[in-house]
Amino acid sequence: MRILISGATGLVGTALDEALRAEGNDVRRLVRAKGTARAGDVEWHPASGRVDTGAMEGADAVVCLGGESVAGGRWTEERKKLLRTSRVDATRVLVEAVGRMKQKPKVFVAASAIGIYGHRGEEDLTETSGPGNDFLAVLARDWEAAATQAESSGIRAVCLRFGVILSTRGGALPRMLTPFKLGAGGRLGSGKQWMSWIALEDAVGIVRAAIADERIRGPVNVVAPNPVRNDEFTRVLARVLHRPAVFPAPAFMLRLMLGEMADALLLSSQRVRPVRMMEAGYQFKTADLESALRSIIRGGS
Repeated sequence: MRILISGATGLVGTALDEALRAEGNDVRRLVRAKGTARAGDVEWHPASGRVDTGAMEGADAVVCLGGESVAGGRWTEERKKLLRTSRVDATRVLVEAVGRMKQKPKVFVAASAIGIYGHRGEEDLTETSGPGNDFLAVLARDWEAAATQAESSGIRAVCLRFGVILSTRGGALPRMLTPFKLGAGGRLGSGKQWMSWIALEDAVGIVRAAIADERIRGPVNVVAPNPVRNDEFTRVLARVLHRPAVFPAPAFMLRLMLGEMADALLLSSQRVRPVRMMEAGYQFKTADLESALRSIIRGGS
């Protein structure tokens, strides 16, 4: 298959690129600078709406994984605008470009996030659960709306709602490891909030399944089937690292340091189930948190 990927240099994009190429697929990246391109890559400039649609021809699938990191800085109004344009507007530009292709791809797979559910306490969340109303929830809702416009061109659209991706190669885990290795780790806030996680290997596996399996469409929760509370995650991580976990971070301190971002990313509770992927028969490589963390940290994956 020929597969186009935007956001191919990010955590999931890099691993997906490697996995697809290892299988013999023709992977083309959407890049913004010619100096970083390899043979076959497609130049695009989402800020100005310019895409080389001619170079996109022949693609069987388009995977849209781009977007500025939501944890990359305090959520000022300017930062929020950047988070929105890098997701919603960039996805819209790519969907419109795909719609102009003479031979359209069979599937458009786009990133989203479980942040779409907002803070939901003890509620069991599936793909049929409604969205929340905080900044991240509204952002993810509009992000998915832009991606699903691909369906108007007769293209199957999949929105991947990623949970906390565990990998030493990037994402949240390396930031968590440092205080624990120093013996200063602990729960966040009350520790009672649910964390829905997934190993990078399975995140990539689900993207690959979304590309290949014609039964998969619409929203898909990209999480392991066994979410845990933050205090359990803390205890397991400490045990794997052979370190104590006795220094909790109070909610008020997190809010003082991070503002609105603290509630959305660290203190909100999202107990999410991957119902669509389980119904599709996807076999998780790592469904147990402790086994996943031991494998990831030992193998550096």
